Amino acid sequence: MVAFDSLLIQSPKRSLKVPRGWDGFFPYYAGYPESFARALLKSADLPRDAIVLDPWNGSGTTTFSASQLGLASRGFDLNPVMIVIARARLLSPSEADSLEPLARDSVKGVRADSRVVQPNDPLLWWFSPSTAALIRSLERRIRAQLVGGRTLNANGVRLDHISGLAATFYVALFSVCRQLAAPFRSSNPTWLRKPKVDEELISATREAILSAFVTSVKNMADALAHRAVESQTDHTTAELQLADTSLTSLAEASADIVLTSPPYCTRIDYSAATRIELAVMQPLVEVEIEDLRRQMIGSTRVPDHHIEVDAAWGPTCCHFIATLKTHPSKASSGYYYKTHVDYFEKMARSLANISCGLKPTGAAILVVQDSYYKDIHNDLPGIITEMAAAAGLLLRRRDDFEFKRSMAGINPHTRIYKRAAGAVEAVLCFEKS
Repeated sequence: MVAFDSLLIQSPKRSLKVPRGWDGFFPYYAGYPESFARALLKSADLPRDAIVLDPWNGSGTTTFSASQLGLASRGFDLNPVMIVIARARLLSPSEADSLEPLARDSVKGVRADSRVVQPNDPLLWWFSPSTAALIRSLERRIRAQLVGGRTLNANGVRLDHISGLAATFYVALFSVCRQLAAPFRSSNPTWLRKPKVDEELISATREAILSAFVTSVKNMADALAHRAVESQTDHTTAELQLADTSLTSLAEASADIVLTSPPYCTRIDYSAATRIELAVMQPLVEVEIEDLRRQMIGSTRVPDHHIEVDAAWGPTCCHFIATLKTHPSKASSGYYYKTHVDYFEKMARSLANISCGLKPTGAAILVVQDSYYKDIHNDLPGIITEMAAAAGLLLRRRDDFEFKRSMAGINPHTRIYKRAAGAVEAVLCFEKS
């Protein structure tokens, strides 16, 4: 049983500073920094055989933090890119010395081969045919050398079996492609947009791409070698699974503690944030990006079936949805109503699955941010508290952290509405009843 009053809860807000060292290679969306997760898990005083679960594991902050404390963990995510990134993040420092020699061997003889690029290859969204062919040829070499039959076989792809070495090489290639495609950065610098019809595609020489790849791997090796850790990850189990938390039934009473940040209810297109990585990984991805976008919680795509509002979601949620539906702004009663209902329906199912997976008196700590729809306050911490109660999770502690700047506030169109600036990030601590 977790002593909730003894939990060390620091600010869950990520620093605006560019991360350095090992963490600098994983600048992907996350709800909280490693320092927050590590301090909280350490203060929970868990038994050595405890299981830590993150059902929205993202880039692997929770599973990485648990591994550094010698705790076994499980991490789920619906985005295959995140499975690879989280696996690379767990690579043991003992592998650092082998990375650069392996990279130099991998690039030997790699040349652009137009035959490996199909007309529908998504790399062609950003890169000229010759550059796309070189990148795809390098990706094929990584796949041939480091991805074995347990991951890729006649029965399909099992990304939960990908090795840390293979994942690290893919992350290095992600970094190279992002650097090359920098001219297509959006207002959010971590996202890459698709080029417009009249924009010139990116071209780069063979030498530039291969040299950048080797340099990226070398930099990762240097950072890995200098990473300060309390314990090595070699003897700690971290299971990563490609799974939809809203649909996946967890093994009953299998986790001691859940630490996670659910997707924000701010219409962030998380799959679009990894477009270029999904393009690189296309041979290992068994879902189309448009299908992935529709499946995710917080999807910007209208659900393909009708969803009824459920009173069990709680009075706060039902009031918010009813107010949104009657808002006079364009598409409130149509598109925005449907996408919000989709979000809440998936969230309710996810919380029920999480509750089922927790051991009796187990703890669930969720980092949740409020937001606004136009001028309507979306009290997501309150909504999730009521939904969690319906799923058998009772609130034992809540710590709020106020921030002056939020992703939604970046949109200049929001300034026409009279509403509070910034956002509240709530750390909600539940106990399974």
